[in-house]
Amino acid sequence: MESTAHLFKDNVKRALNDAHLQQALGHVRTKFIDKRQQAMAALPEFEALRDAGRDLKNHVLSRLDEYLVEFEGNVTKNGGHVHWGATPAEARKIILDICRGAGAKTVTKGKTMVGEEIGINDHLAANGIEPIETDLGEYIIQLRGEAPSHIIAPSVHVTKDQVEETFRKVHTDLDPNRNLSEPSSLLHEARVKLRGRFIAADVGITGANFLIANSGTTTIVTNEGNGDLTQTLPRIHIVLAGIEKIVPSIEDAGLLLRLLARSATGQEMSAYTTFSTGPRRPEDVDGPEQFHVVLVDNGRSKLLGTEFEEMLRCIRCGACLNHCPIYHNVGGHAYGWVYAGPIGAITTPALIGIEHSAPLPEASSLCGRCESVCPVRIPIPKMLRAWREEAFERRLHGNRARWALKLWAALATRPALYRLATRVGAGVLGALGGKRGRFAALPFAQAWTAHRDLPAPQGRTFMAMYRGKK
Repeated sequence: MESTAHLFKDNVKRALNDAHLQQALGHVRTKFIDKRQQAMAALPEFEALRDAGRDLKNHVLSRLDEYLVEFEGNVTKNGGHVHWGATPAEARKIILDICRGAGAKTVTKGKTMVGEEIGINDHLAANGIEPIETDLGEYIIQLRGEAPSHIIAPSVHVTKDQVEETFRKVHTDLDPNRNLSEPSSLLHEARVKLRGRFIAADVGITGANFLIANSGTTTIVTNEGNGDLTQTLPRIHIVLAGIEKIVPSIEDAGLLLRLLARSATGQEMSAYTTFSTGPRRPEDVDGPEQFHVVLVDNGRSKLLGTEFEEMLRCIRCGACLNHCPIYHNVGGHAYGWVYAGPIGAITTPALIGIEHSAPLPEASSLCGRCESVCPVRIPIPKMLRAWREEAFERRLHGNRARWALKLWAALATRPALYRLATRVGAGVLGALGGKRGRFAALPFAQAWTAHRDLPAPQGRTFMAMYRGKK
């Protein structure tokens, strides 16, 4: 997927002027937040589970190499194969070689963000193999030629009317007078269209929520059952996952599963939680003949031992997106690459370079809502500040921004000068604000006043009031 993260401001302008997008984002602002709150309130030990989840992920990251080797050994023991993709190109080649070896013409896919990260769909299609998304949201956006805009709800940016329009445009073999006014009718139509593709597929590709080291098992959670059909009906099952998805045992996976659904959709558990261990055995009634796991690094191992290591704790629940006021207004596509929202603003610079994504860490008010809801307590604001510092040091922003920050630093590190400047500045602006009490335009504040008035200071400064109270 080609990144437009460096064009974030242009992307934002388009998003804010997209009436359909703004309508669709209303669901994110309310439904996800309310459901998570209800699920959390119903589980008294939720905060303790968050601490346990954080500690578990930290432990795994401290011994990541050992657990990955253990996982590989157990997958092999169970008759499967583990492949290591250090780069997206390596991972794509591995998957293409497996598909070609099977003579595959079609591949069904479950939802996988790592698949988006390495661009596997385009690669397969360019080599004569048709990828078919089977998650309903992914199926919708595949028909529309779009990328996911959310980690768990890839088509959250699309309204029901737009889905109907897309289905009528693409499903031209169906009755043009059919009723598609209800979500259930849209779901039924997608199910009818996909059922035959499941059966005909030569290879199935899924992601993995967790990789269990001591058994060589992979785990996926879905609410549609498409993942089960994708990994049991084709002759070959390929699991595509980042190396950070490893956990020591099924008990550890259970701990994170208790956090995942509640944080993501407000459910106690997702409708389907599926564990896969190797290919079909002689006594099994179904399952793939071959079982492959492709582990993708793509820069993850370089984060170990750095100030950005903690982002590898992410379990891809999407809670930070659901609660972010920036995401609420611009959606996921504005972020310009695979991962959106607060987690995307720290992950994208890590995986493709801050030089290609410098605006993303700035796309935050640092309100801290993302960290307050993260099920594994990732300190996202701290890492946003760290990326901002790196961008500043590498001179990735314009001179105007650099000089503004230098001026602020010069004042902030000289308390007496700071108090004088704020006292004089507040007094002058307060007087100029007049009866209106606000400015429609102001030099050096055009970025603010272009969209809203700037309130004029009123009364004394905070420091003056603080000294008065003492």
